[in-house]
Amino acid sequence: MNKSITGRHFELTDPIKAYAEAAIDSLEKYHLDIISASTVISASEKNGKKGFVTEFIINLKDKNTIVITQLDKDVYAAMDLAIERVKKSLRRHADKIKDHKIMSFRDLGEEAEAVSELTTEEVEIVPMDLELHKPLDFDEAIEALQAEKKRQFIVFNDNEGLMRVMYKRADGRFGLY
Repeated sequence: MNKSITGRHFELTDPIKAYAEAAIDSLEKYHLDIISASTVISASEKNGKKGFVTEFIINLKDKNTIVITQLDKDVYAAMDLAIERVKKSLRRHADKIKDHKIMSFRDLGEEAEAVSELTTEEVEIVPMDLELHKPLDFDEAIEALQAEKKRQFIVFNDNEGLMRVMYKRADGRFGLY
């Protein structure tokens, strides 16, 4: 993660930089792909009131940028309030990602027990590489399946551009979707 801490109209001291860096480091606990985190601290004087504006800009891999701006009289208080808002936003995003993950049979609880009672053999999911380089004839797909003994199916585009699946059947012949 790229980190940058910048001061506008305000000279950053080492303790303030260290505090901001520690605040940014605390965001790693959400296990999100944070590309960069920028902190901009500026002195502000609006309506005769002096204060500090802290702005956190967080760029995530799979989401747009999160920008949080906080104004307070004390620079540390502004950073604390802003980082809490950032954490809340990241926590919500992390919860959304966790809620949308596909569960395995073991995670389903009672439903998994019913499924496991129906099947006599253990279910095993085997990852396969998907190679869609060039269109294949049906004969080429059969040759590719016969060449690799462990391979059970092949996904390919036929000459008409349709995605097809050819698989080995239990009787030794080949099926096609």
